[in-house]
Formats: sequence, C-alpha cells, structure tokens
Amino acid sequence: MSSLQKKLIFLALFSFLSFAALQIPFNKLAGSNVSFTLFDFFAPITGAFLGPVFGIISVFSVLLANNLINNVPWTTGTIIRLFPTLFAVYYFAVISKKGSGRWILGVPVLAIIAFLAHPNGGQVSYYTLFWIIPLIAYKFRSNLYMRSLGATFTAHAVGGATWIWAFNLPASVWNSLIPVVISERLLFATGITASFILTKKALTYLAHRRILPEIPLKI
Repeated sequence: MSSLQKKLIFLALFSFLSFAALQIPFNKLAGSNVSFTLFDFFAPITGAFLGPVFGIISVFSVLLANNLINNVPWTTGTIIRLFPTLFAVYYFAVISKKGSGRWILGVPVLAIIAFLAHPNGGQVSYYTLFWIIPLIAYKFRSNLYMRSLGATFTAHAVGGATWIWAFNLPASVWNSLIPVVISERLLFATGITASFILTKKALTYLAHRRILPEIPLKI
C-alpha cells in the first residue's frame, strides 16, 4: 500500500469519526445558539495523526459538510464557528517538537490585542489572561495535557476575539463567562488528552491486528 493510499484511508477515517462526534452535543455557547459537541474533544488531535495540513483539511471539511447536510443557516455565528478549532488542530500538531510551530503563539497574542481594542473588551481586560495560557503551555509542550490546554485556549482566543467584534457582547457577559470558561476549558483539555490516548491505543491495536495500516502518528 502506497503512502498516499494510507493517508487517504486515515483522512477518510478521521473525517468519519469527526462527523460522528459532531452530532453529539455537549454544551451551548453562551450568548448564541451554537452548541459545543464531542467534536471539540476529538478534532484538535487529528493533526497529530494526519499532519497539520491534512488535519485542518479534515476538520474544516467535516464542519462544512455538516452545515450543508443539516441545512444550518449561514449566520455570522455559524461562519465564526468554522475557524477556531482549526487553530487548535494546528497548535496541537506542531508545538510538540522543540523550536517548531512558534508562529502559532502569535494567534493568542493577536487575539488579546483585538479583544482589548474593542470598547467592551477594554472594560474586562483581565479576561484576556486566559489567552496567555497557550504561551505558558508551549513551555511545557512535552506534557500531553498542557499541549491540550494550549490547543483549546488557542481556539478560545480566536473565538473570543471574533465574537466580541461580531456581537458586541457587554462586559457583564464576559464577566459572567469567567467561571464557565475555567471549568469548560479544563474539561475540554481533559477530553482532548483522553481522545488522543484512546485513539492512539485503538489505532495501534487495529494495526497490530492488520485491520488498518500502521498508525500514522506525526508527533
């Protein structure tokens, strides 16, 4: 079996699993009708197995296909929802190696600047402290949970910075979100970590049984 064939097999497999996870709601995003799903646990790890480029292609394709299949209205919130997870995919895939993927750290930094530039964001400047976490996590990138934490807060940074400009949520809303974000993102990081471990073990087992090719771990 050629390398391309293996890549296509795993691209199809991860796309299928991602689509299935996307159908299982987990929690509703405050201030919108958008729900988090188990996809938010699984999607960030795809780049670790497919590589960042194929991982992003898989995740974006699944999100787009889901919207088209389910006739999801193309609202501002729907469009914004397509992108934060892609940054989590890239972060999780590239920062594990020393000196690699440093540019992704510019994403939360730019998110902080964008958030503070908004009049409402300037009133809750401390909210952006969440987005320093990906920078700290980079220092401890050899730890799987820290990598997961950095990935989910990178997605949160992109979402938060775009959300405040799109919907002008007042400072009171951002204040009320602080305890939600803490519990939610810690849980997300746990879910991402667990998803990675379980997926790696499952693929290793299936490869050992010769049901699938050898695990294509990229990190």
